[in-house]
Amino acid sequence: MQEELQDLIRNNTWLITYLPRSASYHSFFYKYSPSGSYFGVVIYVDDILVASSDDNMISEFKIFLADHFKFKDLGYPKYFLGIEIARNKSGIFIFQDNYALDLVSDAGLLSCKPASTPMDSIKQLQVDAGPPLEDPTIYRRLVGRLVYLCITRLDITFAVNKLSQFLSKPCSDHLVAAERVLKYLKGTVGHGLFYSAQADLSLSIFSDADWAGCPDTRRSISGFCLFLGTSLLSWRSKKQHTVSRSSAEAESITNHSAGYAGKCKRDKISYKSFSNEENQKRQNPVESTPYI
Repeated sequence: MQEELQDLIRNNTWLITYLPRSASYHSFFYKYSPSGSYFGVVIYVDDILVASSDDNMISEFKIFLADHFKFKDLGYPKYFLGIEIARNKSGIFIFQDNYALDLVSDAGLLSCKPASTPMDSIKQLQVDAGPPLEDPTIYRRLVGRLVYLCITRLDITFAVNKLSQFLSKPCSDHLVAAERVLKYLKGTVGHGLFYSAQADLSLSIFSDADWAGCPDTRRSISGFCLFLGTSLLSWRSKKQHTVSRSSAEAESITNHSAGYAGKCKRDKISYKSFSNEENQKRQNPVESTPYI
């Protein structure tokens, strides 16, 4: 602790002026130059990720850091907080292969037969699903690690959402379902998110919901995906807070959540093109909900 304190004193940390934070992210700072160039910084503890449309702004920022701190420039990011990053002229691909394989290895399932889906589409998990686990921390730790994997793996979000509902008293069937997710991950190494350099700036949201899908509470499950052009930016799978009396009501609740998420994402990105309502699209498969 004393060494860290001396580093703070040596770097004059106490004298650095507070930077303006974005209204949406508390670890994200950005600005626009008079010429319209964009500059953004993401900070997590002592890790910093910088992006800009002007290389000169990045160079100036590095000089500023060097005047106040001891730091190491690692160049283009290849690994950040457990997320692997690959880039070329066509775009950026982010994935968590090493993280996923570590999960499978820690569970002793490296030699298992891969599953084709992350969850059984017929059998529904319930609160009392077999005898309680003697050590529930194994299940809780596994689900917590799967939650972090959802950063780049949309395909397991629904399954992880279901598994996270039984953390207080996990049973044997719940652990079997969690291991099925690991078996699915073993067969889908290399999956992740691709952000195209040629994508347009249209914001699209696709939402859907079941009706009374939870066998324990009869509440519905909402889900939506938010795209910037062809690039997936945000998604969610979550149980609704109330019991819907019709499928149209369940869809309406989902549409509200999806629309609000789209507005927040538009405000966070702060691109001028998003002020045009024509650049915002929302798709929902139920015809009745737009008339509610």
